[in-house]
Amino acid sequence: MSVDKRPVCWEVYEALRRPGLHVAMGVSEADLRRFAQKVRPVASGCWLWIGDQAHGYGRFVNNLRRLTPAHRFAYELWVGPIPEGLTLDHLCRNPPCVKPAHLEPVTVRINILRSDGLAAKEARQTHCKRGHPFDMFNTRWEYGWRRCRACKWLQKHPGMLAREG
Repeated sequence: MSVDKRPVCWEVYEALRRPGLHVAMGVSEADLRRFAQKVRPVASGCWLWIGDQAHGYGRFVNNLRRLTPAHRFAYELWVGPIPEGLTLDHLCRNPPCVKPAHLEPVTVRINILRSDGLAAKEARQTHCKRGHPFDMFNTRWEYGWRRCRACKWLQKHPGMLAREG
């Protein structure tokens, strides 16, 4: 059996090796050591995954040949199982980070709304492009999108547009 000479991040290894927890979860010492070899702590406090990645997120294959997202592997070892129906949100906004303290289980909706994507920006918008409020009286829904009633009315009555403002 060959001995792996790559450096192990002992901070990560010791943190994940809490007494008996990895054994109770069926994770071997070899898996912990291999996992720690693919993690590098950085000044920001993150534990960056330097192993295999897909879409910026780390991927880890355990001794049972099961492919697991690296951040989920670390969270389940350190904190425990992820509640059903929830996903892990990177509070640090750094997808390769696997530090359990930087992960929080939330619903998919909350995870998306916390992001900087188009859906999140639209959801945070409180007024239309002409400044009308998106409230319960001025908002209607079309095919899953919010529409401004005042703007729709102005579109149907173009002569009134010159008088607005």
